[in-house]
Amino acid sequence: MTRYAVYALPGALGDGDDPAAVRLRDLVEAWYARASFGHLTADARRYGFHGTLKAPFRLAAGRSEADLRVAADVFAAAHPPVLLPRLSVAELGRFRALLPDGDQTGIQALADDAVRSFDEFRAAPDADDLQRRRPEELPSRQRELFEQWGYPFVFDEFRFHLTLTDPIPPAQQSAVDAALAVHFAEAPQDVQLHSIALFVEPSRGAPFRVLSVHPLTHPQENV
Repeated sequence: MTRYAVYALPGALGDGDDPAAVRLRDLVEAWYARASFGHLTADARRYGFHGTLKAPFRLAAGRSEADLRVAADVFAAAHPPVLLPRLSVAELGRFRALLPDGDQTGIQALADDAVRSFDEFRAAPDADDLQRRRPEELPSRQRELFEQWGYPFVFDEFRFHLTLTDPIPPAQQSAVDAALAVHFAEAPQDVQLHSIALFVEPSRGAPFRVLSVHPLTHPQENV
């Protein structure tokens, strides 16, 4: 069953994008390609370089891929680029990811609006979703969010991140952390996000791929 997702994709516009974002994307994709840690990046590579805004979903009845692309155009045109401040490699449970630090108002607002705006396209969770998320085992707030929005890590439970690894066994954490520190030593920290992207998973378990890129073109408000 095909699934779609709405992701933040730094560097998606290539030469027309923030050079720091392009550099960061190149660094992350080079990290995914490292054979020595391939067994610890399999899922990260399958999903691709991204930050989740609207988690993967099946299309609701009566909705089409073309409808979704139009909605993404409208959404992106209504939002300005946002800053991802002071990105650095950090622990996220047993994962490692690039996390921002400092004022995250912009990316939080973008994610919150994406959750609401694209929810009309989301079909209700199926048996696979319920098996994977096990809502009965979630904390009460995350269970409430999952039941209403199909994903537990939204709004007050949201934490923007760019995933670098799968869960790392404790015995390998030191080696992975050392390799990440070297690989990302010269990585840009302040990155402008100039677009969102629709990703598609053609069948359950297949690699996600970029379906379309939608520039954030609304003028920045002067404060």
